[in-house]
Order: sequence, then C-alpha cells, then structure tokens
Amino acid sequence: MTRPFLDPRSAHQKIAATLRRQITRGDLAPGSQLPSTPALMAAHNVAGTTVQKALQMLKEEELLIGQPGKGVFVQGGTQQSISPEIYMPPAGPGEPYRWITEAEKRSQRGSVTLVEVAVVKPPYEVRRALGLEEAGQALLRKQILHLDDQPTELTEAYYPLDLADGTAMMETRKVKGGTPTLLAELGYPPRSFTDEVSSEIPTEEEVLALQLPRDMPVMLTFRIVRSDGQRPIEVSLMTKAAHRYRMRYSIALP
Repeated sequence: MTRPFLDPRSAHQKIAATLRRQITRGDLAPGSQLPSTPALMAAHNVAGTTVQKALQMLKEEELLIGQPGKGVFVQGGTQQSISPEIYMPPAGPGEPYRWITEAEKRSQRGSVTLVEVAVVKPPYEVRRALGLEEAGQALLRKQILHLDDQPTELTEAYYPLDLADGTAMMETRKVKGGTPTLLAELGYPPRSFTDEVSSEIPTEEEVLALQLPRDMPVMLTFRIVRSDGQRPIEVSLMTKAAHRYRMRYSIALP
C-alpha cells in the first residue's frame, strides 16, 4: 500500500506559500493589511516565531512591507502577464526594440543591459536546435531586460554564425530595433516560434542578475525562432523571476 505523502517543507515555508499565492492571485490586494501575528498564529496553529519567519520571506520578496506601530501590509501585487508573441515582429523603421515600446504602452519603462557578446560552443540543446555538430559554435548575445529598473529577464540568445558574421550582431553594442529587425533586414524574418516553459532552481548567475530572494524558483523558457523554410534563426534561454511574472499565450483554434 502506498504511504501517504507529507509536505516536507517547514511550517513557515508553507505559511509563506499560502500568503504568496493569495497576493499573486489578487486575493490580498496591494495596500491591504495582513491579519495580526496572534491571528495568524491561531489560524495556522504555530508559534509567533514561525509566523515572523514566514512574513520575513515575503518581505525579502518585496511582497510585504512592515510599518512600525501599524502592522504588515501587502506591497506587491498580482503577477504581471507577459505575452511573448507581441515581441516577435521586427520593430518598424526607426523604432526602438519592442521590449521598450511595449513597456511604454503599459506606462512602464523598459530598458536593456547588454552583458556579453561572444562566439561560443552553445549548450547541448541549443546545438541540437541549431543543427550544429558537437564542436559547433554560435554567436551568444546575453542581456538583462528591465521594467521600471527592476531586472525582469536574463536572456541568452544564440544565432547561427553564417547569419551573424559581418553584421552588427557581432559587435558588443545594442542593435538598433533589436536582432529580429536586423535578421528581417537580412532576409530572415521570424515566421514562427516554439516555447518550452519549465520551473527551475536558479543558478548563481540568475540569482545575481535577477536579484532573487532566497528559495525562489525561476521560470525558464527555451525558445526556437524559425524563418522561411523552418530554418532556425535564433535559440534563446530566457529566465524570469517566477514570483513576479507569468506567461500568457493566446492561440486561435481552427
């Protein structure tokens, strides 16, 4: 007979998970006050130190804020939905990268920090997606995307060298309008993309780049962008803070 499975997390982690879900899903709205520590103790049948540990976790995640003499209030809000398809079309003539223009439509400020540009041997799944041999190389462009100065996404984008060689993509500077615009100008417009989304334990690089609190997973998207003839023109690994953002896909059915 199968033994019943028990939640292995500590009591404060389970309380934090419950409150976090209520915050990110809108049941606890920004500005609302949490029940008092005694009330939370009674509701969860735990000691006061356990409640304080749970609240501290959510303060580190910037979901809660304490106001001396008043109580603890919700600081964060629901997760922001990001629709990946709106970023796929190349920017119009003279327009900036779509990350920036789409942020402006939401009254946010989008920005991009270029971290690295290098010719590298890509990870296994990237090589397979690009059709490279074991020792094959590709161009890596690594960036951190920001919304209102908050790091939102760490992106590692890989491009076939035969497409990137001799273009502005090889230079350690931002590409005007973004790489989709440049690829379209070269005759390789994006026609379709495939996403695989998973929840992962963050690496040290991801924790530092996204300024993640303790014990917070990340949402990892593995994307293959294809042009005419199903040719892969970009393969990306995009990492987001799982507690801040969610992906929204709208698919028309036949």
